[in-house]
Amino acid sequence: MKYKVVLNKTDEGYSVHCPGLPGCWSQGETEAEAIENIKDAVTEYLAALYESIKNADIREIDVAI
Repeated sequence: MKYKVVLNKTDEGYSVHCPGLPGCWSQGETEAEAIENIKDAVTEYLAALYESIKNADIREIDVAI
């Protein structure tokens, strides 16, 4: 899967978050480290999300944009 991430330079390095996954953020001293860290954060975020809905009635809908 591909997710868009927003990378920001800070005084301490880089912060990065995934707008498509509210609350999913990370950081790193370098751009490369921040990208690797957000990959881990997205993986953990999705695992927690899937666990929380594993017994739910899931539907798929189409939304016109």
